[in-house]
Amino acid sequence: MVIMLNIIKKLNVQNVFVGIAAAFLACTGPVIFVIDAANSIGLTKIELVSWVTSIYFFGGLASLILTIYCKIPLIGAHSLGAVAFIGTSSFEYSLPELVGGYVVSGLLIIVVGITGLFDKLIIPLPTPLVNGMLAGLIMNYVIEVIPAIKAQPVIGLSAILGFFLTPLLSPKIPRFVGSLFLGTASLFFADIQVNTGEIKLIIPEMVAPSFSFVGIVSLSIPILFIILSNDTAVAISSLRENGFIPPVSMTIIVSGIFTTIAGFFGGHAAGIGGMTTALCSSQDAGPKIKRYLAAIVGSLLIMLFGLFSWLAIPLIQSLPSSYISIIAGFSLLSLLTSIMHSTFGSDQFYYSSIFTFIIAMSDISIFQISSAVWALLIGVITSKVLKENERSKY
Repeated sequence: MVIMLNIIKKLNVQNVFVGIAAAFLACTGPVIFVIDAANSIGLTKIELVSWVTSIYFFGGLASLILTIYCKIPLIGAHSLGAVAFIGTSSFEYSLPELVGGYVVSGLLIIVVGITGLFDKLIIPLPTPLVNGMLAGLIMNYVIEVIPAIKAQPVIGLSAILGFFLTPLLSPKIPRFVGSLFLGTASLFFADIQVNTGEIKLIIPEMVAPSFSFVGIVSLSIPILFIILSNDTAVAISSLRENGFIPPVSMTIIVSGIFTTIAGFFGGHAAGIGGMTTALCSSQDAGPKIKRYLAAIVGSLLIMLFGLFSWLAIPLIQSLPSSYISIIAGFSLLSLLTSIMHSTFGSDQFYYSSIFTFIIAMSDISIFQISSAVWALLIGVITSKVLKENERSKY
């Protein structure tokens, strides 16, 4: 209590607003995307609430502990990239098998943090190939925006308008915020009836995990690489760019611990995020010595959202499926643009990146091994055969 009172006394307006913005970033588009993925793999309402509660509460708690202890803005909730992977690659797995995959990925993250294998794991695996895999998975969701706009043109056109108008208001506001705001506002003009039914408190339930070699290869390892390369690495890089010295091993270990805990409730990840950490460590969050306060504000709000997800989820689920697809797609556009540039913006790994992208997007499964794993495997083999790391694309 004394610590929190001291923190409140130190807060300034920049800390508060950037912290709120970070929480908004974590709790709007991404949660709609999680709900969309849960619908795709057929989770029940209790299973969905357990998933959302675990990733936001434990993700926020991990952020809060790291930020207060290190006095560095380390904030996040879960991995958006991992959700894209799960939503397109987990149809053949039962919930216990998924939970087993999540728990193992959390334990593997802890091992990486303890052994200091972060650089040795991420650097040898070419970033364009990892991003090519992720781009292929995300593309499946973004494509769904087109038929959704055809089904609900008022919502779709409003979201597009918000996407283009947002930078005119402020270049610091993410474009998907405008899509979310105008897309949601258009619900009132599209004559859509919203019926939430009975809303009642749902307590998250633990799930007994089921472990298998196929699950580890097809779920745990891809999730491990997605989290480390697209969340942890981005967060650490952002901190360094803003003049901080991040505790790499501690950050990875704590994220791994809370990912493991969240896994038992059906949560795929819980830890530090790239975009939220970048926001709270930037100059917008105020003087450098006080920027960690913005992360504390954001972490507390993220935890609060997790605790009340049982209330938010029925409201979101009562909205048209086309609205969910449109907002989920627009929430991913920024991430897709970034990783597409990383994938195809370099002369190296040119053909292997293309093969990785196409195979991941195909959503095939062979021997119960997902397209994401095959995409990475074939991409790495192609890069070795063509010796792409040694020369330009032609």
